[in-house]
Amino acid sequence: MPVSRRRFLLAAVVPMLTVGASGVLSIATGRQTSAEATQTDRPGRGPALPASTTSGTVVQIVAHPDDDLFFMNPDLSRSLAAGLPLTTVYLTSGEADGRNEAHGGEARDPEQPADRARYAEARQNGIRSAYAQMATGDRTSAWTRTVIPTAGGGQAELDVLTARPRVHLVWLQLREARSPAGDNPDSLRGLWNGRIPALGAQLTTGTPVRQSFAYTKDQVVESIAGILERYRPTTIRMQDPTPNRYADTGKFTDHQDHMYGARFVQAGTAAYAERVTDRPRFTVQNYLGYHNGTLPHALDPQTAETKIGFLKTYAWQDRTDYCGSPSGCGDRKVAGSPTGRNWAQSLRYARADTTSWLVEGTPGRLWAFAALDGRMALWSRDPAGTWSGPALLPGTGIDPGAGTTRLPDGRVAVLATRTTLGPRPADYRREVVHAVQSAPDGPFGPWQSLGTPEPGDEPGTSAISAPAAVADARGLLTVYVRDTRRTLRARVQQPSGAFGDWERLGGEDLQSDPVTLTDAAGRRHVYATTTKSVLAWTQPSPGAPLTGPHPTALPATTVPLSAARDGAGVRLYFRRPDSGVVRTALVTAGPGAPQVTGLGESGGRAGYGAVAAAGRVLTGRADTGAVATAALGGPPAWTESRMLYAGAPAAVLGPAGTTTTAALGLDALLHTATTRPAAPPATWHPAVAPAAPAAPS
Repeated sequence: MPVSRRRFLLAAVVPMLTVGASGVLSIATGRQTSAEATQTDRPGRGPALPASTTSGTVVQIVAHPDDDLFFMNPDLSRSLAAGLPLTTVYLTSGEADGRNEAHGGEARDPEQPADRARYAEARQNGIRSAYAQMATGDRTSAWTRTVIPTAGGGQAELDVLTARPRVHLVWLQLREARSPAGDNPDSLRGLWNGRIPALGAQLTTGTPVRQSFAYTKDQVVESIAGILERYRPTTIRMQDPTPNRYADTGKFTDHQDHMYGARFVQAGTAAYAERVTDRPRFTVQNYLGYHNGTLPHALDPQTAETKIGFLKTYAWQDRTDYCGSPSGCGDRKVAGSPTGRNWAQSLRYARADTTSWLVEGTPGRLWAFAALDGRMALWSRDPAGTWSGPALLPGTGIDPGAGTTRLPDGRVAVLATRTTLGPRPADYRREVVHAVQSAPDGPFGPWQSLGTPEPGDEPGTSAISAPAAVADARGLLTVYVRDTRRTLRARVQQPSGAFGDWERLGGEDLQSDPVTLTDAAGRRHVYATTTKSVLAWTQPSPGAPLTGPHPTALPATTVPLSAARDGAGVRLYFRRPDSGVVRTALVTAGPGAPQVTGLGESGGRAGYGAVAAAGRVLTGRADTGAVATAALGGPPAWTESRMLYAGAPAAVLGPAGTTTTAALGLDALLHTATTRPAAPPATWHPAVAPAAPAAPS
């Protein structure tokens, strides 16, 4: 397809856009000022991390241009503010119906002629502008556009931000489904399910890629694996491969391209992990998509406003011809509603948002777990305080997120979900697995499958929650999971060691991963959030049958929920919608319904995501995205670190009130902090010093 020559404007400067024989397409839009080179907080930019200690390399892979802006921000802008090497890969061109026009509100545009190549180019222009604004404060900051070969045998466009050359955009330019749920075989969904042999490209008018191509399923996987090999990330961000269905219509709760694109990323990531051994370890973060629109807002107004500002830039809302492109400077479809369908005011993780992955085994020994390279990694701290690890348990396909429980003899059990990828579409499966130490402080046995309460993938898209487990006085496990009908299910281990069938415990509209623990009297508690409140299941006395679900009358939450023992009861921790403020409430079990008292707020204005609690210390994500701590009942303020992290933090209370808190950094390293009573705030550091790079031969 011929490459159009276009003029880009910046103030009085009118440079020309040229395409050379090498396929390099240079966009000159002016010089970067010294202010733009400085990471400061100013209009058009999110709050910056001062002298950030964050390290690592981030690769984001999404289905469409704007999925990153709607569903991965503010994590995206925080990573850019920290100066991390960051690459975003767009699987499709997002060409839709080819009409770059806004509908709704004051942004309604006259009807445009359909031109998918030009509309896809407008979306590219909008993305480049939004990234330039996030990274430099100037939406017109220059990019260099080139062509790179893909491992799948085609070509991709590579855009590099001149002022911040560690910011890259990669465009695979495959055809999109052109419908959120419509049955279109010529799509990622059709390719994944074997309904078409290959999916063709939808090249944009301005791309330096001149040769069209088509990819088989394997070639898409190879292309993704090849991009990962090129960038060697420590953090991979992707969408949700198992988003559930609406109960009334049976349609997916997310765009089909988001879902099946994420499955291609799963497969590409697995291929990369298996074939490329000389690379850094990596973690994966999954992001919730359209379902955000049905849940309370997770971001505070200031953070949401900044995020929406970047979306307005992408949407070319001011209609100023600052780019000079005949296709337009952005995506006018978003201009009519830059918040999407209630998406922009939230960020939620589809997985790895639980805080139970750090646990004490025998006295003084801690165990931490996280999924690295698609395997379960474990770290151990001995009673003297020395950490070791990570060691990888055998077995692949482990999804992000881990849960733990301690058995009465000091052994530890770790739980996760595991995804099976096979040659046939029906081979895609997700199941609950667990592994248990053979002896206290000993090695872990093999993974044991508990299966899934779902009959198959397609009816429910394997949209189960992360598992939560608790052991009784005999060391027998009960495992809880939210099923795709958003009810609570459980499997109980028998004295023989085998597990019974999945039991139905009821509830409806469950949104979160369930949390479970026993109180000081030995009574079991299980909690899960809904869109409007929290439901509880409790034992009236130790060993009695679990009763519930009981309404708690607690207010709506932003979904992630954590719990810790507190006196005779259990204290719940969650965030207030539209705020990020941490709320707490004490729940005590007994005859009849559990009693909820002491609803209050602690820690002042904060951020988003799950909150870990141990003793009087709260740990969570601040509005800057960095890990921060606050004292329960102390001053209404958070003490922020300068470290961005993946997933959720975890914390354990040790002797004499000492709290150990852990988080997985974007460098895929375990970072810890130890807080002592009445001592200054803890300093975060890698639990195990990273290995020095090999000396050149």
